[in-house]
Amino acid sequence: MAVWHTKTDQSQLVPKFMSWLEKRNPHEPEFHQAVYEVGINVLPFLRKHPEYMDAAIFGRLTEPDRIITFRVVWCDDKNKVHINRGYRVQHCNAIGPYKGGIRFHPSVNLSILKFLAFEQTFKNSLTGLPLGGGKGGSDFDPKGKSDAEVMRFCQSFMTELYRHIGPDTDVPAGDIGVGPREVSYLFGQYKRLSNTFTGVMTGKGLSFGGSQIRTEATGYGCVYMMEDMLATRGDTLEGKTAVVSGSGNVAQYAVDKLIEQGAKPVTMSDSSGFIFDPAGIDCAKLHWIRELKDVRRGRISEYADEFGVGFYPGQRPWNVPCELAFPCATQNELNADEAKALIANGCIGLSEGANMPSEQDAVDVFQQARILFAPSKAANAGGVAVSGLEMSQNSIRMSWSRDELNNQLRDIMRNIHGKCEQYGREDDEYVDYLKGANIAGFVKVADAMLAYGVM
Repeated sequence: MAVWHTKTDQSQLVPKFMSWLEKRNPHEPEFHQAVYEVGINVLPFLRKHPEYMDAAIFGRLTEPDRIITFRVVWCDDKNKVHINRGYRVQHCNAIGPYKGGIRFHPSVNLSILKFLAFEQTFKNSLTGLPLGGGKGGSDFDPKGKSDAEVMRFCQSFMTELYRHIGPDTDVPAGDIGVGPREVSYLFGQYKRLSNTFTGVMTGKGLSFGGSQIRTEATGYGCVYMMEDMLATRGDTLEGKTAVVSGSGNVAQYAVDKLIEQGAKPVTMSDSSGFIFDPAGIDCAKLHWIRELKDVRRGRISEYADEFGVGFYPGQRPWNVPCELAFPCATQNELNADEAKALIANGCIGLSEGANMPSEQDAVDVFQQARILFAPSKAANAGGVAVSGLEMSQNSIRMSWSRDELNNQLRDIMRNIHGKCEQYGREDDEYVDYLKGANIAGFVKVADAMLAYGVM
């Protein structure tokens, strides 16, 4: 008998479930971590809602609907043949078509994609839009490749993937290593193979069905989430010092919105280390960073040379004194010791722009300190929210204005914050945003699964 059907003691419910999951899915630490982070809140909740327990809803949600793996063969500019592996994890379509990014990075494996797809299901549920959860990618590294090499890889990748996606089936988007260039190559190949022009990918260029503020949405959204959390304490972003990790799309637009709202971002990073600018990163400096990362594809250390500030090789920015923190780089980039350093240095709030950037021990530190902590499934939902709005625009063959979309994004993030408050408020009025996000995201999906019956 599966563990979620037993009369397990409350204190043993999560450990027994995790033991079952780890045996069923060995050597997948990222996936185990993602399930645990949700399970610590959802499994006790199930005790009060036996209809979900009896239908094994949470157990079913740890098993993706399907996992597609395939070979990707391509030639470099010297006509050398390379072999990569492609994936698509179609996790859950209970409330809408599978929706989630494609990641190209050497670290990509099934564990990482299963964790991302699992998280995506709850994140998409929180937006209130009719979107299921999925994720895909490849262990291909676009860094150091020519445009022609990236094009050939993307075309080979989509030649297999196109059979499994569609505007009402599965709608991929960009992620790490998959920016406007890669999305364009992927969508172009889909269009050629399918002989259709549909909204099957989001993050497209504005000239062929893309949406205003799509690139800005994830970074903007995680700042909007922080703004709403601070408002519960009668506070604002104005004058706050913020540390930001990453220098890609999410980090850039988080910094952009922080500047606009009167905060002072002082750090950015990449895999080589981080820069610390005590004077603050302003609009002109941010424009220079965009040119560096998006056009020249250089390293963040060049910022230190250009503006005469400190560069800290091989380090992360979590020891820099601040009031707010925005991890916007990648998963597990912030550990327990760094979390303690943040709090000791005056941090009162953290909003996760990346997917699961805080290790579980770090999350425990934040929650024990009772700082404002917005988990990624809530804080970085802005990206998929505007992706959903891009799908709507494609369906009705219309384009909404930047202001219209930004207002919709702001409303969606405000609603996400409200749902987290509803399910996360404790007896002493403290809001556990992780608990709130987990339960709110779960309930919508679970109710749909119950309605469908056993399948």
